[in-house]
Amino acid sequence: MRAALGARVLPLLEAYGDFVTFCAPDICILEARKYIPEISARKKQAPSIGFALLDQVLGIVERIDSISYSTYRETAFRRISARDPNDWPILATALLLDCPLWTEDQDFFGTGIATWTTNNFEIYLSQP
Repeated sequence: MRAALGARVLPLLEAYGDFVTFCAPDICILEARKYIPEISARKKQAPSIGFALLDQVLGIVERIDSISYSTYRETAFRRISARDPNDWPILATALLLDCPLWTEDQDFFGTGIATWTTNNFEIYLSQP
């Protein structure tokens, strides 16, 4: 969502997309499409701008199908259900791919997966 409607995420995706594989569960993409019109209206912006930016993001970010990450549903749900049970697909994707999460959502902290905010993301990527 931030990648399509925020100012900081898309430039980072573009800067590092040739060196890092970025992934998102399919449910997040569906959710972004669902909420772009509402968020665009609040920003007094045409939804077409948000959809165009989302298309740019999807040119960089690999979509992970629910069939793939659902094998980690129970583990992910157990780890995040007390905070936000609807976030299990994101955590399951990170477990599947054995990779860190890039998020501002503090519900993921303490779930056993490295979690990076945008402020620290470039530091993480610049490590040898």
